[in-house]
Amino acid sequence: MVENCNNFLYFLDDKPYINMTNACTSACVFCLRYQKDDVQGANLWLKQDDATALGVIKQLEANKDKLNKQNEIVFCGYGEPLIKLNEVIEISKYIKKNYPNLKIRINTNGHANAIWGENIVLKLKGLIDSISISLNAQDETTYNNISNPKIKNAYEEVKRFIRACVEEKIDTTASVVKDVPNHPIDVERCEVIAKSLGAKFRARDFIPNGY
Repeated sequence: MVENCNNFLYFLDDKPYINMTNACTSACVFCLRYQKDDVQGANLWLKQDDATALGVIKQLEANKDKLNKQNEIVFCGYGEPLIKLNEVIEISKYIKKNYPNLKIRINTNGHANAIWGENIVLKLKGLIDSISISLNAQDETTYNNISNPKIKNAYEEVKRFIRACVEEKIDTTASVVKDVPNHPIDVERCEVIAKSLGAKFRARDFIPNGY
């Protein structure tokens, strides 16, 4: 087991990712956090789940040379990044100013508007370049079995969030994970739903042993 440390910034195949929190409003059956503690040696379980914008920015600064060689950075870790919305906004503003070469993407479960009780997409517009949202299934029952959401009407909230991102002209992709053991989904129906909401669609492979 890799020792816990506050890896807010980590690299997967040299691509930079930001691990904002371990808190999440889902417990997806395919999530890497239930398979192992680390991604290519970086333990993503935080000592204290208290990421600040300053703490993340310090790690960005410490890796400036590596970041300058990349073209995208992704908010994605062992938790739902938009739980830390204010920090994500502050960090994104810093990245836009100091690393104009980096496109900003957020990988999210799509619960943010329900979490915050408002349309937070308006705060992301013009700040992030793309967003990937976990649609996960073709219907509510299948979604609940896969995602184990902690919010009410989660599946409908996800679809509304996808549409909200599309309406604000953010490059939006709805994703599913295919071939999850004991949790089959109808990938074709999921693609139809994604496109009906105006989003792109991506079917990701299940990774049984993590990265």
